[in-house]
Amino acid sequence: MNTPEVVDVAVIGAGFGGLSAALTLAERGASLAIFERLTYPGGCASTFRRRGYRFESGATLFSGFGEGQLFARWIERHDLPVRFESMDPLVTLRAPDFELPISSDRQALTASFCALPGAPGDAIERFFDYQRRVADALWQLFDDPTLLPPFTPSNLMRHIARSPGYLVLLGAVGRSVGDLLKRFDLQNFLPLRTYLNAVCQITVQASADEAEAPFALAAMDYFFRGTGHIHGGIGQLAMALSDAIENLGGQVLMADAVRRISRDQDHWVVESRRHTLRARYVVANLLPSALLKLLEDPTLARPSLHRKQRAVEGGWGAAMLYLGVDRQKISRPEAFHLELVDDPHAPFQEGNHIFCSVSGADEKGRAPDDQRVVTVSTHVDMQRYLGGSPEERATYTQAIQDRMRQTLTLRAPELASATLFEMTGSPRTFERFTGRPGGFVGGIPRKKGLHHYRDLGPQQVAQDLYLVGDTAFPGQSTLAVALGGLRTAEHIFNALQ
Repeated sequence: MNTPEVVDVAVIGAGFGGLSAALTLAERGASLAIFERLTYPGGCASTFRRRGYRFESGATLFSGFGEGQLFARWIERHDLPVRFESMDPLVTLRAPDFELPISSDRQALTASFCALPGAPGDAIERFFDYQRRVADALWQLFDDPTLLPPFTPSNLMRHIARSPGYLVLLGAVGRSVGDLLKRFDLQNFLPLRTYLNAVCQITVQASADEAEAPFALAAMDYFFRGTGHIHGGIGQLAMALSDAIENLGGQVLMADAVRRISRDQDHWVVESRRHTLRARYVVANLLPSALLKLLEDPTLARPSLHRKQRAVEGGWGAAMLYLGVDRQKISRPEAFHLELVDDPHAPFQEGNHIFCSVSGADEKGRAPDDQRVVTVSTHVDMQRYLGGSPEERATYTQAIQDRMRQTLTLRAPELASATLFEMTGSPRTFERFTGRPGGFVGGIPRKKGLHHYRDLGPQQVAQDLYLVGDTAFPGQSTLAVALGGLRTAEHIFNALQ
């Protein structure tokens, strides 16, 4: 019988948390293998092929590409063949009574709100100034990942030096964005409330009245922090990172699903479809439920993993419309994004609120030559979806997709009338495209409460076993997930030394 290969670290899942951890470890010379059940990397931020089209599976707008930011550093350091395209406006928000360009410039966005009819300009400016100060306090952790947990004497001293800048957070912790709107007497200004509901739903998976304010106010800065479009789809970056890992000596094992992990003395035994190896550490870029299923002995899992599993079960799924549109009927040649709201007084889910991402006219190979691709998404109530029979799920999904088409026709008739091809997606198909059990998206909803500050830093959920991804600190967004993977990898590498 052959002796299993031994590596320092096994990484399960080639989403951006797993890719980041693997690249960071490979850069430092650790031996590793990264397993991915699909034939392509990226997870929820991937690009898949179907019927002659290349669609984004989920996420379509990405941060971290500004000068000195994480993805920009990786692209430069490893000479990655990735083309980042900035844009202004980043998104156009359309609601029944207004259309608002979401600029990549904070002052321009503030001015757009102030210019709307009946806008309380002074209050809006005070609100965005407060939002900026909260976001600045938190984004410095993203711009300089060495400030993130785990804390050391060195970075604790740096935090102490920066502590005056953190005082602004005291007025936001444990409060919702809706609470802050009341503080600034803006709760009845519908355009701002509509914008905040839209951005909170997409970024922190909760409405403005529910969202924990520091997370949501930081997420609002997403538009101002090196955010834009990846030419050809985010899969271009995921594949480039995968290639960089291999070039550094890491093993990248695609279409090789891990079936079981078990503990043997001071190593983990990782058994996949094609391989068995021993690893000193395991990094799992998985949902908590998926990781629990892989554990041969579930009692090894710490309570935090079960706690995260329960939190995810209160989260969201997605329904999708994947479209091919007549390129001759779309006047804007560059890639662009539309956020569409049918009824701003109704919940921002189930087709009432949709996000549309349109590829650039020059992105060859993403569609037949006469077309461009559009990814349209909305949130789905997973408790309702999973609680129904197969027939009830199908009916529920069909109703949501009908509402999506209605909102698209009302708010973006230029896209609806140009549609030549449509492929629908449900939580079930999202699970197939991304490998996420049940089709859950977006991680743990950041609803108001102090519990979000309980699990900071690398998430060790069993001995020498770490969880990364959108359910682990620092949470949602491709950049946040990658930063979490990086800090986890640095922590593991220090332990290996």
